[in-house]
Order: sequence, then structure tokens, then C-alpha cells
Amino acid sequence: MPALTLPALHASHGGCWLHEGGRQDQSGTGQARTGRSATRAIGKGEAIMAAADTPVVLLNAPLVASRLGYPDLNGLDLLELFAFIHPARFVVPTPKGLAHALGLAEPDSDGAVPEFLLAAAGVLLDTCGSAHWAERDGAWTQLQSLARLRWTWAPLLAGHIARPERAERWLFSRLPEWDEAPERPQPAQTLLDDEAVTARLAQLTGSGAEQRPSQQAYARETARAFAPRRKEGQPHLVLAQAGTGIGKTLGYLAPASLWAQESGGTVWVSTYTKALQRQLRRESRRAWPGPRADGSQPVVVRKGRENYLCLLNLEDALQGGFNGRAAILAQLVARWASYTQDGDLVGGDLPGWLGTLFRQRGIAALTDRRGECVYAGCPHYRKCFIERAARASAQADLVIANHALVMVNAARGRDHAQRPTRIVFDEGHHVFEAADSTFAAALTGTEAIELRRWVIGPERGTKGRRRGLSARLADIASYDEAGAEAIAAAREAAEALPADGWLQRLAEGAPSGEIEELLAGVRALVHARDESGGQEAGYGLETEAAQLPGEFIELAGKAQGALAGLRQPLVRLGARLEAIMADPPDWLDGAGRARIEGARHSLAWRIDLIAAWEALLQRLGGPVDPEFVDWLAVDRSDAREFDIGLHRRWLDPMKPFARVVLEGAHGVMMTSATLTDRAKDGRAKDNQEKDGSQAPGQVDWDSAVARTGAAHVDAAPRLFAAESPFDYAAQAEVLIVTDVPKGDISALAGAYGRLIEAAGGGALGLFTAIRRLRAVHGRIADRLARGGLPLYAQHVDPIDTGTLVDIFRDDPRSSLLGTDALRDGVDVPGRSLRLVVMEQVPWPKPSILHRARRAASGGSAADDRLIRARLAQAFGRLIRSKDDHGHFVVLSSAFPSRLLGAFPPGTPIHRLTLAEALQRVSAGVHGPRGESRPHEEADQARDG
Repeated sequence: MPALTLPALHASHGGCWLHEGGRQDQSGTGQARTGRSATRAIGKGEAIMAAADTPVVLLNAPLVASRLGYPDLNGLDLLELFAFIHPARFVVPTPKGLAHALGLAEPDSDGAVPEFLLAAAGVLLDTCGSAHWAERDGAWTQLQSLARLRWTWAPLLAGHIARPERAERWLFSRLPEWDEAPERPQPAQTLLDDEAVTARLAQLTGSGAEQRPSQQAYARETARAFAPRRKEGQPHLVLAQAGTGIGKTLGYLAPASLWAQESGGTVWVSTYTKALQRQLRRESRRAWPGPRADGSQPVVVRKGRENYLCLLNLEDALQGGFNGRAAILAQLVARWASYTQDGDLVGGDLPGWLGTLFRQRGIAALTDRRGECVYAGCPHYRKCFIERAARASAQADLVIANHALVMVNAARGRDHAQRPTRIVFDEGHHVFEAADSTFAAALTGTEAIELRRWVIGPERGTKGRRRGLSARLADIASYDEAGAEAIAAAREAAEALPADGWLQRLAEGAPSGEIEELLAGVRALVHARDESGGQEAGYGLETEAAQLPGEFIELAGKAQGALAGLRQPLVRLGARLEAIMADPPDWLDGAGRARIEGARHSLAWRIDLIAAWEALLQRLGGPVDPEFVDWLAVDRSDAREFDIGLHRRWLDPMKPFARVVLEGAHGVMMTSATLTDRAKDGRAKDNQEKDGSQAPGQVDWDSAVARTGAAHVDAAPRLFAAESPFDYAAQAEVLIVTDVPKGDISALAGAYGRLIEAAGGGALGLFTAIRRLRAVHGRIADRLARGGLPLYAQHVDPIDTGTLVDIFRDDPRSSLLGTDALRDGVDVPGRSLRLVVMEQVPWPKPSILHRARRAASGGSAADDRLIRARLAQAFGRLIRSKDDHGHFVVLSSAFPSRLLGAFPPGTPIHRLTLAEALQRVSAGVHGPRGESRPHEEADQARDG
């Protein structure tokens, strides 16, 4: 078709450009009455007027709106068009990324982008008329719904998508159903042979690949975790530190795939980040290239329920539950649902940018976040993505999951098949914090109101399909009188829980019910004990649960009684459901049994939750329990209170982790590049064995044993360490800049801007505070963009973190600013990442919990171990392959020498001025420098 003559707009930190096109005719077909015009640079005001006057073609409307400072911007967003035409297909949401996805030439400048956008729109519209359009099914029907919603692309698409000869099936009838399968038999007891493991590793790495002795040794050590267990409660436990570049993934997939093949069992690989889950899914294809002969999948990715599309929620959204732009989002998600691999909305094949295009939490509303699933009572139960994944994992050879899900399944597995017994914890340095969160208890307003909604149902006048216990179990209540009485009692007791508007009532001093009264007492006590003098207005407040006044203890006692009054009828209801399952009535079919079984498990974990809250309240005012840390908190964001409550954490969360996860397993491996602390003798590179590994005595394992739970298991772990094969002396430099004053935002921003310019982009900036990140970004983004160096930032750009990393990876001249989420799990090899800048040493936040653990773990030495681990993880972003080179910069005038052990052995370290650092960054890292000094010499230079 001829080129579109619609207006097109592009805005970046470097400026705005408009291609006015021809005047659009009244039919909305995009054909022009007048000739086309050239692209020209314009100001923000004119850009806003142009966008307000008529729909313009643009890319990523929220980002353009952010650049213009015009939040109400609307238009013909090419990303929405791409999501409609190519659902479940990946594209980096930039002009360059779109060009690659469509096979077009990249625009060579910002000024060339508007005309490129028109060409890209033409290609996408032409696709709809192509006989090779793979995603045609359902498009015409979906377009009719979008047209009724006045989607801006609908009139243009109408002329390109022909009405099918036969009526298209409704989305929910097109989705395949899952099949029941018998439970897998117990795995055979097998012992893996070293030669067989080495041969499997060679098979996975491929013919002609370099045989790495350290990777082979790592794979053989991993195999020890799969040996038959000798005694109950004593798993085979392997702690393996493997530096970046060892090849950990294939190193443990080799024995894992061999064991699964020989034993017929299931191996769980647990990660902390979604990025590693995606990598594992790709790498696992080497061991399991495709489906089995019966069509089942040998590899399954499992996540929490809140990650998957809930079909019942989607149906409600499509039938009027969503309004305005959210309704358009629901239609685009419905298009995706027809083509998705597994229904994973978060980190799966749904584009991460789709939800942010609509500037609201519509994606979250399409998941089951409140635990209100009705299981077999749902009309889409047999097509449910969550149920499909759960059943597939029970039959899989490899299940890829996250730390939290593995821990929850070990504690609350719905059946034996869901309890992992052979587990590889990759990113094992994060197991401690995952366990800390999993085994925590928090009685807060947000948690309590969700429990109220689960029991009672929605408040009057509230939209949505949320249903209380009486609605979900109506047939049981009508059949079983005792069950009906238990439901009624639970509903009455739940009235003591916070209801909608609870925060406002607390602020006004008018709490309603025992739990709200307790939360009001928490709020008053925390504010009374605040010692910040109002200086920390943007942050939360907390105080330890000690020396509590008598009136507060009285409030806690009343709240505890109210919770007990709720827990008891729920326990009775659970008993009635068990009785019905044991002696089912004639009318209870298979679907009904499944629904009751689901309700039983949902009841069980809520009963456990209430019991944990009761235990938390019971100890207030009593003797101190040394196993726990309790405190009261008011959570705030930008001076606005959003939650209030009481918190309890294990002083050492690895105790419950060891009891629940490790003791129930047969074999567990914990692995990471930063599992141990290098403070003592982890630098002993010269003493490595021939295979690249180190003897256990050469590495400080104390912290690894403590933070993996190995200390709480009655079995000695096997210890293995292998240094990275990279030549850090030739590939990297650590620069500690000593003349950027702490607290001087202008100086900090100037340092970041000059360093990014010196590197020519490719910089990852890491911050410990969002406020400083935003301040630095606001001062340097425009200047860098004018120099052809795009700058993106978490907490500033309206883009999800995963997409920000995709954009950063795709453009070697771009840079990215972020916080903790970018310090771990970001894999950007090559020139796209050649500079890492940390604004300061990442000291831990001085919270009540941190203070208690610090005192129990060795005082300042515990802090130092934590900081070295964070520095090591941040440094690990820099060198990802043998061809990478770059600088790691810390803007700290007083960087302690004792923290230098965080960096790999032989890495040159320099304390120098910003001017000197700029010279080194400009020159790049090309090999060993005669003046570069490793750790010890740098320490001596500083200490005189």
C-alpha cells in the first residue's frame, strides 16, 4: 500500500520531531487530501498542541508523554498495534527494536524516527492482508470489540482485516484443555557415574566446544546431590561457588538431566530472578529439545498464582468489568491468551511493556492475587493456565521455579508430586532473603482487609467478582448444616477485621473493630516513639515491640481474641469439608470434589496465617523470644501512609528453611558466583587445582554455611569452589573516586554525566536511594541525549524493569540508572555494558531487624560480609564473557580497605580523583597496565 500520510511524533530527552503528513480525510483511512511534508524539529509546546489536535503515530505513548510532561497524551501507539498483530511476540520497544522485528532499516537519527514510524505502521497494516499472517485467527472478532471501545487503530485496521467466511470461535472455546494424568511413580534409586556425567556435559556443550576442566569438576560435584539418601532428614547437600564464566547452568543441567532420565524423577531448579528463569528455559532445550512422544512437556516453568492470567477475571473484564483504556488492555490480553505458551503474564511471553502502555494496574487485576480461585467451580477450570502448569510440573523431568515457590510447595504441597526432593538453588546467595520473606508474619491493615474480603466477600457497591465463603461453598452450606453454621460464624467474626476506608478512619481517630483499634494503637505508638524529628518524611517509621504500655497490651489481647474467634469456625469448616470428602453425597461429582479440595487447602493456609498472627500478639509484653524479632511499623511513600502493622521475622530464617525444605529433600545443591565471603583467603588464585577448582580450605565458607541452612542440618555439606576463568587483570579495573563530596547532588550528577560521556554510553548506574536517582537523572538526561547518549531510569521512565534492561542491552550508546533490582540477575554481555557506577558503598539500612541480626552475627563483621556480597554482585554485572572489558567505579571518598576483597583476585584497583578516573574510562581497558595494582598494593597505597 502507499505510505501512510498520518502525522507522526517522536520525543526524546534530546528534543521533539514532527512529521505532519497529509491532512487525514473524514473516513479515517489514512489517505491524504494534501501532499506530505518533511520532518521538522519542534518545541514541547508545539508537540503537545499537535498531539492534542489530531491522533499522531508514535511509539510508547507513556514514555513520549513523560518526555513532553503531558500525561494526557494519546495517539496511535505502534506498540498497541504490534501487540494486536503479533501477540506473544517479543520486540524491544524502541525504533531500533521495532526496525529489527519488522525487517526495516534503523532510523539513523532522532529526526528520522517520525518517518520511520509511518513506514513501520504501513508494514504492520500490510501484514494483516498477507496470506502468511500466522496470528490471523480471532483477529476480526477481536477488532469488532475494539472498534466498539473506540480504539484509535480500529478504523485503520478495518480496511485490512477481511471478515472470515466462517464465524470465529470465542476465545475460551479455542483454548486447549489439560488432561488428568496418573501420579508419577517414585524415582528409581540411581548413582551417577563421573564419566557419564562428563559425557552428558560434552553432549550439552556441543561438539567442538572448549572442554573446561572447572566446568567438568563442577558437574561431577553437582552429581553428588542426586545420590540415594542414607538417612531421613539428612539430605545430600552440596555448596558450590562457581565464578562467572564457569558455565554453571549446563554444569548442573548435565547431571540433572542424566538423573531424571535414569531415575524417572523430577528435578527442581530454583532461581531468584525471572531473567535467569528465561535463560534456563533456553538452555534446557539442549537436554530436552522438544516435547515427549505423547506431547507432554519435559520442562515446565512454575511460578506463583499471581503471575498467571486468570481466565475468569479476563472473562469478567471482557464483559464490562473494565472501562475505558483498561477495557482495550483486556482485549489485547485476550488476543495474547490465544497464542501464549503458558499464560505467564509476568516475565513470560506477554510483552512487559503492554501493561505500562495503559498506565494502570490492569494486568495485576487479571491475575488471582487474592486467593479467590473457585477451582473446579470455575467454568474455565479445564483450561486454566495455573492448573495446567501444576499438572505439567508433576509429570516433568525439570521444573524451573523461584525460591519462594519452592519453599511454599515444600511447606504446603497439595500432593506428594509438588514437594521438591531434588533441588538446585541457583542464585543461592538469595536463599536467605527469600526464606526471610517466606517464613515471616505480618499483621497489617492490607493483609487483614484481604482476609476479610476472602471470608465475607466484596463491600457493598464494590465492582468485581470477589465472592465470600458462603457464595463459594453455597452447595456445601445447603447440604451440611454444621458447615453452614461454621461459615456463618466465620462471616460474623470477620467483621472485626479492617474494612474499606480503614486508613482514613485511623487518621481521623475513629477505628472500627478490634483489629482497627489495634492498628490505631500501633500508629500512635510508632509516631510517639519516632526520633527522626520529622526529617524522614518520605520513609516509613518503626519501633521495636518492647516496653509496651499497658493499654497497648490490652488492645493486643482483644485483637488476639477476635482472631481466635475467626480461626475456630474456619477450623470447624475445614473438618466438615474433610468429612464430606471422606463420605461424599451422591451429587458430588469429580469437579465438585476438586473444588472442595481446593477450598480445603485455601482454608488451611489462612488458618495458619491467623495462628501466626495470634502467636505474634500473644508474646507482646511477655518474655523476649530470642528466636524472633518483633516490631511495629507505619509504612509510607512520599510522606503518605499506605500500611500499618506488626511484624515478626525469624532472627535466623534458615532454621525453618532447613526444617521445611532441606530435611524433607533427598538432595540439594546451592550454587552462586558469590556464595562465600572473600574477606579471608578467597583471593588465593595461585593455589587453584588443575581443574580450576579450589580446595575447601582456601575459601571462607562460614558465611555460606550459615546463610544456606547447612548449619541446621544433621549432615556435613560437600564444599566446592572454582574461580572465574576470566583474566580480570586484563579485562577490568576498579576505580574508587575520592573527590566527589557525599551529599552534594550537583557534584554527584556531574560525576555521573561526565563518566557516561567518557565511556560513550554503555553505563549501568546503581543507587541506594530512589530520591538521589531521580535527582541525578533530572540533571543529566537532556544533556546526554543531545550528545546522542540516551539515558533511561527505573522509578522515572514509565517502563517495567525487564523492558528497561532489554532496551539497554539493545543499544550500546544507552545507559541505565537503577536500584537493587539491577544489581542482581542482569545479564548484559558485550559493549552494551562497559561501565558500572555505584553512587556510594551500599551500606545496609539501619532497621530494627538489621540491628538484631548484626548483633547476633558478629557486629560490624556481619555488615562487612553483606557489603562485600553486594559489591561482588554489582561487579559481576560488568564482565560476562571473555571478550568483555570495562570499569567499575565507586564514588566514595572513604571506601574501607577491608571491603576490597569483594573483587575478584588480580583485579586492578585505584583510588584516584574524578579527573583521573575520566581519563581511564575514556581510554578503555585493553589489557594489563604496568601501573595497575591488585588489591594488596592498592591497600598499601592508601594506608601509607
